[in-house]
Amino acid sequence: MLSISRLFPILAIVVSFLAYYDPSPLIGWKSSIIPLLALVMFCMGLTLRVTDFKRVWNNPQPIALAIIIQFTVMPLTAVLLSKAFNLSDDFTIGMLIIGACAGGTASNVMTFLARGDVALSVSMTLTSTLWGVVATPWIISITAGEMVQVDSFSILFSIIKMVLIPIAAGVLITHYQPAFTNKVNKYLADIASGIILLIIAIIVALNADEIATVGYAVFAAVALHNIIGLVSGYVAGKLTKQTEVTCRTLAIEVGMQNSGLGVALALKYFGPMAALPGAIFSIFHNISGSVIAGLWRFQTDMKIRAVETQRKGQVKAFDPSKDL
Repeated sequence: MLSISRLFPILAIVVSFLAYYDPSPLIGWKSSIIPLLALVMFCMGLTLRVTDFKRVWNNPQPIALAIIIQFTVMPLTAVLLSKAFNLSDDFTIGMLIIGACAGGTASNVMTFLARGDVALSVSMTLTSTLWGVVATPWIISITAGEMVQVDSFSILFSIIKMVLIPIAAGVLITHYQPAFTNKVNKYLADIASGIILLIIAIIVALNADEIATVGYAVFAAVALHNIIGLVSGYVAGKLTKQTEVTCRTLAIEVGMQNSGLGVALALKYFGPMAALPGAIFSIFHNISGSVIAGLWRFQTDMKIRAVETQRKGQVKAFDPSKDL
């Protein structure tokens, strides 16, 4: 049976094109992005338990791996791509800033859709943000030649407001009202997918003018930056013998930077042209993340069907963290 979550990669591309060619209906929706994102996080929280987070913190290796790749591979990739595409100074600075940023909250959403480890993803994002308080300005100062100030309190408060509180609310409801979550669980992926499609459309609409002014070289550099991040996270997971679920989570966490922070820093310290790579990254990583999340989800759903068919009549249910 077709559903929004299964058609998500195609729908993400379709809504992006529609929003680009006719952005006017969505321009006034900018203030809705944060509440919509919080609602998605709440849906994710309904699928989690306290034990999920205990499990993650008892095995910190994937988190450490994500931090290392986040603040080494991504900045270095930004430098190399900027040189390879001979980008202007402003665009190069924009690329470097994105490369120096921590993981973004969008990674948590895509991990949920990809049937990754949401508790691990949230923990990675929070930890990389804390590290980014020091690492982001330091990396920018080395690569771009200018020290910038990062409003760490504001970033952490945003994560608490947009991510931790909604997820905690969902976890608490699951803990105290399991019957309710069991009833709504089968609808959560489609609800979250629909909301994310709306968020993607709003982001594209808000940046439609900027997209039209950026050359192909910047698009290519930004796209490759994101793709290399996704691949490096996944490969690093495989090389360190992580589970498939953890590899997916690593890929998405590393590949999806906090582009909102990157745009804000670029605008404040370098100017609007330097902010364009971040704006493009924000759009592209949502589309690429949607596509890869949708494909991984479809792949997992097929495995679930196959395994549950084989286990028909048995009590044990399919566990993606063990059976993938």
